[in-house]
Amino acid sequence: MASGVTVSDLVMKVFNEMKVRKCSTPEEIKKRKKAVIFCLSQDKKQVIIEEGKEILVGDCCDLDDVYSHFIKMLPKDDCRYALYDASYETKETKKEDMVFLFWAPESAPLKSKMIYASTKDALRKKFTGIKHECQVNHQEDIEDRSTLANKLGPTVISLEGKPI
Repeated sequence: MASGVTVSDLVMKVFNEMKVRKCSTPEEIKKRKKAVIFCLSQDKKQVIIEEGKEILVGDCCDLDDVYSHFIKMLPKDDCRYALYDASYETKETKKEDMVFLFWAPESAPLKSKMIYASTKDALRKKFTGIKHECQVNHQEDIEDRSTLANKLGPTVISLEGKPI
């Protein structure tokens, strides 16, 4: 990678598990990841899964609004990457697509923004098959569902069961 940052094997394992939806039993489906947030390791040399920052499909039943819960997991003052398995509806059909999110808030330290930005493209290339990418720099933009809905397509009418 341009920044010299590598991607942990666990990150790639989680990505591949999220990408392949071959869960057969209800228990397996509940254990599937709905969202995962990634950060840089303390030494800034590796992209890792941020501890405690994931939502399982089984957790969604307990959450009033899974999208809002996901947004609240993002730090207010530092950058992150995330994979979000978006469930949405267009005028024609219901869909599920993986979204790669790059969160770089204005309040993040400049050094953090630089290393996350220089690592983003190489990480994104490792996540093959993802159709949607979203970079967000303001809390208000990510809280507004229409920001993500617009990335998913012009005919999206609901995201996670909530109207746009």
